[in-house]
Amino acid sequence: MKRLRLLAGSVRRNYERVAFRFEAGVQVLEHRYTPLGRFSPGPFEGWSFLWQPALLGFVGMVLILAGCSFTNSPFKFNLPNTWYFAEPSLNQSGAPSVTKYILSVVLVYGGLLLLMRVWLRLAEVVKLHPGASLKTLWWTLTLWAAPMVVAPPLFSRDVFSYAAQGEMTSYHLSPYIYGPFTLGSSPYVNPVDPIWTNVPAPYGPLFLFLDGTMAKVTHHHQLWTVLGLRLLETAAVVLIGYGVVLLARELGRDPGEAFVLSALNPLVLLTLVGGAHNDAIMAGLLVVGVALAAKRRPLWGLFFCSCAAAIKAPAAIGLAYVAWTWLGPTASIKERLRPIGAAVLVAGAVLGASTWLAGFGFGWVRNLLSNGTVRSWAAPATAVGLGLGHALQTLGLHSISVTTVLSVTRFLGLLTAAGFAVWLLWHAEGRGWVRSLGLSLLLFVELGPVVQPWYLAWGLVLLAASYQGREHFWLLALSITGPFIGIPGGRTLLDDLVHSNPLLIALTLAILGGVLIAPMGRWTQWSWPERELEPAI
Repeated sequence: MKRLRLLAGSVRRNYERVAFRFEAGVQVLEHRYTPLGRFSPGPFEGWSFLWQPALLGFVGMVLILAGCSFTNSPFKFNLPNTWYFAEPSLNQSGAPSVTKYILSVVLVYGGLLLLMRVWLRLAEVVKLHPGASLKTLWWTLTLWAAPMVVAPPLFSRDVFSYAAQGEMTSYHLSPYIYGPFTLGSSPYVNPVDPIWTNVPAPYGPLFLFLDGTMAKVTHHHQLWTVLGLRLLETAAVVLIGYGVVLLARELGRDPGEAFVLSALNPLVLLTLVGGAHNDAIMAGLLVVGVALAAKRRPLWGLFFCSCAAAIKAPAAIGLAYVAWTWLGPTASIKERLRPIGAAVLVAGAVLGASTWLAGFGFGWVRNLLSNGTVRSWAAPATAVGLGLGHALQTLGLHSISVTTVLSVTRFLGLLTAAGFAVWLLWHAEGRGWVRSLGLSLLLFVELGPVVQPWYLAWGLVLLAASYQGREHFWLLALSITGPFIGIPGGRTLLDDLVHSNPLLIALTLAILGGVLIAPMGRWTQWSWPERELEPAI
């Protein structure tokens, strides 16, 4: 045990050293080669400038919307009658315009770069200068989210799967047994990604109930159902903003900063609103439950965390943290058994009621690893398995299949995440239990079989109100890089540029480079610490 502690201490010291150098290097490059270098930060002059980042972020979102408004945009699904605009007609013929295709990609990536830059600078300002107007930040959220509500479902076709599963639920066809293909020639089936057409749903019964209700409310109209789900996820992002403000205040943190890091987070807006993923509902209910538990209302905290787990199973980790920390740090293991029993009863009641409402039993539990069908190199456990499996095949060990190696590495990844999560839970009260919960959720994402950008939101919205030290840097890094994980268009863009007019190549690079380095205004100077005066000699 002593050697293990020494090894852990050594690993931590090396991590701190490497992370410090990396962070310092990024800051030096940022200050030297971006417009920040033009300013010498002076005294903070108040929050009257907030309209500038609000407007710039809105421009970035509109650019993304414009880029997705071409009929051959790679960032959305191009099938007739799957959205209100920018979809090909049934009788459309002829080769798509390469120039329009590249323009679509340039607009989307340009908007992403602008949005990331604005949010990053705003996040740094609110960190250095607490007290931003929450009213103004709520208006900023409205402004930034509006283009994503209008845009076609972006970067993912999952919302079409939700809609098909809702249609199945409304007709009492169990999504826990059958895939959307069961609907036959229904218009709900065509937009579903072929990989999921025969795969049962892994979502909790509460989501299926909401999903099926949406199909009924929209009178079984496929497009209206998709729009209804988009609006439901948007409302859930509003719930995230409300919950994180409540949580920040209870933890003694600046609510404005927590709001910027969560509700205004580009990853949240692009994947949870733009992509209409049900992770928004899970994260919203979870953060409200955690906030109520922090306010010493643990029963309500357990209720909301149970509702979150009835949307997606990973939220059940929140139940464990609320129950474990209910009686405070001085409670013995024996004393903690009563809160754990209460958590089991509340969760059982919520899951039982939502299962009765949905009407399909607990079949979703056996489907929880169905996303393992996807082999994503973005997931470390999967990447190691694929690399090792292909290496063994190259060496002639054909008796060991890639699938077998992948199963082992994925199992080890989940086992490692579980081990770290147990350690974080055991030390939760000393480290901060909300922070430990956020880190546990991120560990299960990063070491799980599949890493999707919207999964990262589970832990990031909690860390927004509880991070410590260098975790702020990694929160920003994950939020900025997350939306680019698996984003379509990048490889195709490079292929098209190589075979395009050199003038078009130069223009494309100039536009993206200009967006990356263009000044955004004097307000950005307050995102950099004031320079200390050198002592007089």
